[in-house]
Amino acid sequence: MALVLKNVEHYPTLETVLMVEDFIQKNSPSGELTKYQIWTRLPRKMMYQTYCVIFDYLLTTKIAVDRVGKVGWVWNPELVRKYLKRKDLTWRPPKKKQK
Repeated sequence: MALVLKNVEHYPTLETVLMVEDFIQKNSPSGELTKYQIWTRLPRKMMYQTYCVIFDYLLTTKIAVDRVGKVGWVWNPELVRKYLKRKDLTWRPPKKKQK
């Protein structure tokens, strides 16, 4: 999924992005809340458009949304390190297309 830059009135600060990340990680780790519910429960208020920019970014990296719209935290670097150390698992990069 590619991040598409939109005509945005106000881009979020790093502090705001981290606040949203932290809130989702602590309050919706296994998908109890929807996108709108998260926005209404954030510790600080922000424009919905700004929140959507942050949400779109997090969708490309750290969160997932299921069929019914529930948001869950999926980023787990410790688990990734654990699996990378296992000898019985391998990772192959995608094959390059020949022209």
